[in-house]
Amino acid sequence: MAYQFCTDCEGPISKNDNAMELSEFYIQRGGELFARISRYDDYLADVERRPGYKAGDTLKLILPFLKAFGATEEGMREFSRDHILLVPGASEALEEIRSRMECFIISTSYAPYIEALCETIGFPKDRVSCTEVPLDRYPLEEKDRQRMMDLTEEILRMEILDWPERGKGRQDLSDRGRETLQRLDEIFWKEIPSMGIGAVWTAVNPVGGPEKARALIQSLGRTGNKVCEVLYVGDSITDVEAFDLVRREGGVTVSFNGNRYALRSAEIACLSPHALVLSLLAEAFQKGGRQEVVAMVEGWERGGDLPSCVNETYKGRFAMMEERLRSQGLWVERPMLYRVTEKNRDELTVRSEAFRKQVRGIEVGTLG
Repeated sequence: MAYQFCTDCEGPISKNDNAMELSEFYIQRGGELFARISRYDDYLADVERRPGYKAGDTLKLILPFLKAFGATEEGMREFSRDHILLVPGASEALEEIRSRMECFIISTSYAPYIEALCETIGFPKDRVSCTEVPLDRYPLEEKDRQRMMDLTEEILRMEILDWPERGKGRQDLSDRGRETLQRLDEIFWKEIPSMGIGAVWTAVNPVGGPEKARALIQSLGRTGNKVCEVLYVGDSITDVEAFDLVRREGGVTVSFNGNRYALRSAEIACLSPHALVLSLLAEAFQKGGRQEVVAMVEGWERGGDLPSCVNETYKGRFAMMEERLRSQGLWVERPMLYRVTEKNRDELTVRSEAFRKQVRGIEVGTLG
């Protein structure tokens, strides 16, 4: 059998949240603005499940704000190039995996960031799916620019939407939360679309959940592989559809320092300060498919420390990569692998989300 490795970018490969970082760079208190819009995105996609809306559309909603505060395509590209922050071992892991099987990055991230990342790690750009951002095509009148700045201040005065773990809709919001939701709906679906810059939304289709699943299928059209021959790595709500597709067809799904959305769908949870472990999972997958990966994970979970449960082939490759990280002062601790079950999912979610914040930072780690 032929095998294939598909991975998200921000999380498994890099520590960045590029859209949030761009917001912080261009907009005063832009990180706070992005957090509010991202939470609104989570509500629409996962709680209300509003028709026509999908996880990841935050990257579309934030664009008029970025434009109003001076963002350009070249500026986004330059900023991204200067702020790439890789997960330790990511470049080495991808190089190792690419030597063994077909490899693709499927990311919601903006194209300028992904282009910069590919240049940094030497990954082929034709093996990437990401969100195109034709921001320069759309002019912004001065009156609309000022209105966008006013809306920015208004949103920053709002509370961040909050709801119980298994919330299903507006009834699960507080009275103030319902008022906030109503006002956000007016801003994003009435006021901004009435401006010229609102046209950018028709041109931008973020590679969210459904698009990631479609991109995965398109990659199989290039390689001739089957879904059951895919190992898919993700970490957030935009990976759920791809997780569900691969798991349903018998492939391998790995949550890498994932949040609660990822842990709901992935079969394997990986908590790791580095990406080297992904090359071990890929090697096990190549050796014996899903069964070999599951056996390795269960052995790792029982044995704890790596030397007692990983065979000599894995140990040698892992040790060499470990040494590289140590020489760079990047080694932290050994990764943890678990098979996710109904019994341990809640506990793993708490641990994975805490580890996610440790690796990527509290602000980024909290986002959906």
